[in-house]
Amino acid sequence: GAPLVLLYLLGLRSLVQLSHRQLLSREGREFSAQRARGYLDNITAIGPRTVGSPANEVLTVNYLLEQIRAIEIESTDAHKIVVDIQRPTGSFSIDFLGGFTSYYANITNVVVKLEPRNGAEHAVLSNCHFDSVPNTPGASDDAVSCSVMLEILYTLSKSSEPLQHAVIFLFNGAEENILQASHGFITQHEWAKSIRAFINLEAAGVGGKELVFQTGPENPWLVQAYVFAAKHPFASVVAQEVFQSGIIPADTDFRIYRDFGNVPGIDLAFIENGYIYHTKYDTSDRILTDSIQRAGDNILAVLKYLATSDMLAKSFEYRHGNVVFFDVLGLFVLAYPARVGTIMNYIIAAIAFLYLSKKVLQPKTRAINNLKKFFTAFGLILLSWISTLVTVLIVAVFISLIGRSLSWYTHFYVSVFLYGTAAAVKLILVHSLAKKFYYKNMNDQYLGDVFFDASLMIWSVALAVITQMGLCSAFICTLWVAFPLLTKLMIHKEFRQKGATMKFVVMYMLGMFVPYLYMMYLSWTVFEMFTPIMGRSGSEIPPDVVLAGLIVTSTMILSSYFINFIYLVKSTKTTLISLTTVFVVTLVLVCSGIFFPYSSDAANPKPKRVFLQHTSRRFHDLDGNLIKNDSGIWINGFDYNGISHITPHVPEINDTIRTPCEEWAPFCGLPWILPVHFMFRLVKNWYLPAPQVIPANPIHFKVLAKELTPWNSVKLSFEVSGPSHMSLYIRPHEGSALSTWSLGDGTPVASIGGDYFVFYSHGLQATPWHFWIELTASEKHSDGIVSLAIAAHYFFGEDEKSPQLYALLERFPNWTFSSGWSCTYDLFVF
Repeated sequence: GAPLVLLYLLGLRSLVQLSHRQLLSREGREFSAQRARGYLDNITAIGPRTVGSPANEVLTVNYLLEQIRAIEIESTDAHKIVVDIQRPTGSFSIDFLGGFTSYYANITNVVVKLEPRNGAEHAVLSNCHFDSVPNTPGASDDAVSCSVMLEILYTLSKSSEPLQHAVIFLFNGAEENILQASHGFITQHEWAKSIRAFINLEAAGVGGKELVFQTGPENPWLVQAYVFAAKHPFASVVAQEVFQSGIIPADTDFRIYRDFGNVPGIDLAFIENGYIYHTKYDTSDRILTDSIQRAGDNILAVLKYLATSDMLAKSFEYRHGNVVFFDVLGLFVLAYPARVGTIMNYIIAAIAFLYLSKKVLQPKTRAINNLKKFFTAFGLILLSWISTLVTVLIVAVFISLIGRSLSWYTHFYVSVFLYGTAAAVKLILVHSLAKKFYYKNMNDQYLGDVFFDASLMIWSVALAVITQMGLCSAFICTLWVAFPLLTKLMIHKEFRQKGATMKFVVMYMLGMFVPYLYMMYLSWTVFEMFTPIMGRSGSEIPPDVVLAGLIVTSTMILSSYFINFIYLVKSTKTTLISLTTVFVVTLVLVCSGIFFPYSSDAANPKPKRVFLQHTSRRFHDLDGNLIKNDSGIWINGFDYNGISHITPHVPEINDTIRTPCEEWAPFCGLPWILPVHFMFRLVKNWYLPAPQVIPANPIHFKVLAKELTPWNSVKLSFEVSGPSHMSLYIRPHEGSALSTWSLGDGTPVASIGGDYFVFYSHGLQATPWHFWIELTASEKHSDGIVSLAIAAHYFFGEDEKSPQLYALLERFPNWTFSSGWSCTYDLFVF
């Protein structure tokens, strides 16, 4: 029994792997991946493209303009190309990362409109961003998308057939600064008003297939456009509901267009190999040409479909309703209205409940006895699942406590051998014991039947509940009710007459093929996305607990219609011994530390992420006197392991230099570039004493005015000038409150913990930043009413890295991605 089930699951896994690796079918194409790769190589050759740097604001912009002009020269008479350089200034608040406010000045957008000669009233937007995070080449995030868009612009402009609507290509220059450029475009550019739909091109990994992970909101016609036009579909409403739940610490320009532009769209992202996303390894040579071709074929086809669709002009009429959508092994997409899905789900659940009630309650004389046995089996399955989850989580917590977290980060199979086998052993053990002691005199065939029905009942209840919650992902439960029920009805006679024959087993497995294949396909995608995220999810969440939970969930789902086999086979002893041996051996090897979490393998690196800020801090009192100052290199490891693996290489980074929290200062008096403090425990970051940072371009902070308003609040006005990236931190003192300010929509948005965070950035030649805050205070305070701190971050140029920081970075092992910059921090009390 067990070898057969294992072979079946391995066979399904091979099919899934084949489907995920199959990028293209060979056929004639309009889109040239080779030309797009040329654009990609040239953009990444510029180097890191941080907002405000000449590389981003001048070199990349000039390169894009050169290519667009060359495309314009070759375009046909059917089209008109208009280019605009936008440099917006603005501000907005966002609830991402616990909530903060963003302010940008003079950032850069390169906007291109391709339209029919006579112009067009409506437009579809295609969006990419050419900036990158500091110290990374940003090939997949997001230079490859901009290269794809350049090639699509070239292809469409060469066509002799005019488009019905305009296509606007936005090459935005400040997405990594938390979506600033898209906000500047959609709220301020004159062309924004004509946009009826958008496609956003993003990355959460490097290459592979691009996944449609968000659509809408509502506007089912957009999903239908993708279904009809995309040549190599890869889309899932499950990914959409997972992403929009907020459990993945990321966001895209999709949110800005949706929330500030009220425009519906499609969000796509490369998800493969997230281990090197936002690192120095995100280079153009790691992106397969087939990946570029695939993305180009899909996006070109969908854009062309939208730009010639009557629905785009009348999109308002088609805006209502959600869609259930999912691809089948990348071959095609199934999509249908959510309301149809709801009706279908309830009908299938009702049929299942009808079948089960008839089965359990017939004949009437044995109904009570049947009910008792049925609900005992139902309870046993739930008990086995709960005990399995608890057992495996205990193992995961133990691994975390002994300092062996992420042992599977480079070798994923280790997690399967450790947590997967533990889950399988516990599950089989509970049912084997139940069979031996509780069901010792019962017919095996009858037990197999009862436990199948109990599993069907669990999935039917799940289907009804998830449908009632309004989740489109309920279609998964539909598969897990409809196909097993059909299988049972087809093979019921064979089973009743002859028992668990080989013919029965083969027919049973064939009947279960669709739900099991789809679940393996979905599980692969989930693990492809989530495993790398565990290496950058902060020091608060034990990654082993998260991954163990995912593996147990997968095991429970995949075992649900094989639990009955435990009651049909003669013995599970060999299976239990084999699985226990694998588990024990893996546990011993993990505890011994033989599986090192990180890898510097040139072909497939899986680095540890470490961020180092050489900081000088100055704290002032109410009278402006300097009461404390220090300097040091502030070190954050981006995963649960902290710095334990680095100490042997750099001994001075150890537990004696843990970062102290200045309790009275906002955000502990630390120069966070973003409000991610809640993801990192202070016991897991370090402050290594170092000489003072003296930037050539220091920050200038000035109080312009202090006034008492007629409504008895205090208004403070400021002027700040400094580098392209600055962070403002505000903490009203006890008894006072921040009532309004000149930022965002005027309503202050607090971060987690109650302090206020403002993220500031500027492009080239920005004027000094002016802002004001207004506070109400119930009475006079001898220690002031507000603490305000500002940090200046130097991500490029002569001030980026001090000699001490350079020297320290050189000593870090080659399996790390260590990103460093200099910054200053000044705190004032008013």
